[in-house]
Formats: sequence, C-alpha cells, structure tokens
Amino acid sequence: MTDRKSELARNLDWVNSQIAEAANEAGRSADEITLVAVSKTWPASDVRLLHSLGQKDFGENRAQEAIPKAAALFDLDITWHHIGQIQTNKAGQIVRYANVVQSIDRSKAAAAIARAAAVAEKNIEVLVQVSLDSEQAENRAGAEFPEVLRIANEIQQLKNLSLLGLMAVAPLGESAAVAFSRMAPLVNVFQSEYPKSKVVSIGMSGDFKEAIAAGATHVRIGSLLFGNRG
Repeated sequence: MTDRKSELARNLDWVNSQIAEAANEAGRSADEITLVAVSKTWPASDVRLLHSLGQKDFGENRAQEAIPKAAALFDLDITWHHIGQIQTNKAGQIVRYANVVQSIDRSKAAAAIARAAAVAEKNIEVLVQVSLDSEQAENRAGAEFPEVLRIANEIQQLKNLSLLGLMAVAPLGESAAVAFSRMAPLVNVFQSEYPKSKVVSIGMSGDFKEAIAAGATHVRIGSLLFGNRG
C-alpha cells in the first residue's frame, strides 16, 4: 500500500470511528449517516485512493475544478455533491459533474439548475440551504426558513429536480451546538410538508459530532480525511 493510501486509510478509519461514536452517544446508528468527503483542492488521485477504500460520496465547491476531476474518474461509481454557492451562470457547469446539489438557497438558483438539468437530460437531487444565522453571527449564506419552504415548493414543480431535504452551515462566531439546535424544529416543519425529503446535511470537520447529535444524516468532512495543506 502506498504511503498516501495508508494515510488516507488511517484517516478514513478514524473519521468513521468518530462518526460511529457520536451516533452511539446520540442514540443513533452510524448507518443513518452518510460521510461526504470534501475533496476540493485535492487531486483526482486522492479521490481514487479514497474510493478504493470504500468512500463513495465526494463534495466539491467549484465546478471548474470538479469537472476535470470527475472526468478523470469517470470509471468509478461516485456520487458527486456540489456544496458551494451557486452562480446561476455556472449552472450548466455544475450539472455537468454533480449528482446532488446541496446549496440551493434562492429560486433563481433552483430554476437555473433545473434548466441546465433538462438540457443535460439528467435528474439532479437537491437540498435547500437554510440559514442558521443569529443576529450576532456572520452570514454564511442560506435562505431564511419561510423562504426555504417557498423554494422547496417551487422545486417540487420543476422537472429534472428531486427534493432530498435541507443543508446548513454553522455560523461563524457562535457555538455549533447552539446553532444546530435551531435546526430540529425547522426539520420537523419541513418534513411535515415534504415527508419524503429526509436528508439533513449539517456538520463539517470541526463540528460533525454536534451535527450528529442534532440529527444530521450527512456530514461534509475534508481536512480530517485529506489533511491540511502546508
């Protein structure tokens, strides 16, 4: 086994053990939680190695970087998640590589992804990004909750899109546990309206345990898997 593959294997084993531990502490099963490996800035060779170790879901922020990476890995069974903010003029690029778009936070973005998906003759699974910002927190994108419900209703009317659930990012300058505690009542209302849309994508490398405690079904982890660039 190459040194890099050994490193990635150790990291993946550790992250999965931590997910299992957090799930157990929350009275949940680790099988309920999908790990999305955030591969932005890391080469296709690393993704191939991690995939060979059993990792299937990968997240990217920028379509320009993701497209050649996905093309180099076309032979692998990978689910690609777009997790970055959406520029509507880049919708065609996003749809070119992504299977899931997690960051729909406005109607124009949903419509643009739907149009691009229709042209590409693809079905794209999407999440609506909800803002968890408090008045004291720095804005990290996402729609306010009443707007989330409106966007979700519009997505239901669009062809080539399937509504999976909700995504959020913990605000800067605030406890992740406190921020994620605001997610549960939103999820309850959302799932009463859209009972088939069960995905809750919250949590990253620094706060995935708090996210699992708060009900995350997907966690987006990069540096703990790939390392930090020196």
